[in-house]
Amino acid sequence: MTLVFWHWLVLGAALIGLEAILPGVFLLWFGIAGVATGVILLAPLLLVLPVPWQGQVLLFAVLSVVSIVIGRRVAQRDAEHTDRPHLNQPDKRLVGREFTLQAPITDGSGTLSIQDNTWIVAGPDLPAGARVRVTALTDGELQVEAAGAA
Repeated sequence: MTLVFWHWLVLGAALIGLEAILPGVFLLWFGIAGVATGVILLAPLLLVLPVPWQGQVLLFAVLSVVSIVIGRRVAQRDAEHTDRPHLNQPDKRLVGREFTLQAPITDGSGTLSIQDNTWIVAGPDLPAGARVRVTALTDGELQVEAAGAA
């Protein structure tokens, strides 16, 4: 079995291309490692002294780990410095907001329609039309209180 630099470049490009099609950001790091492996193997000295396929796979594995670690650090740094920390967590953006009940809360349980979603709510018994404030989100259930309560 013979692997040369262009095999790794093609693999890296294919993985990066798949990343554009598939959700998530995981294949990108393997694609970067594949391209980096190809570029390293393209070095003039390595063209004269070929690296066996086992060494190439080992190089790819090490570069994959390195690129994943760097990618995670960059993503965490970016997440810490955002002005919208709950952008992709709409349920967490509900905490602190006020809404009007369309249906009453009876026996401590009810439902609340917010945009096109219906949420299960827990809180004090309140009639339909009452204003409520979301205080927490627990196991997919909104905890609410009367909007005038402190």
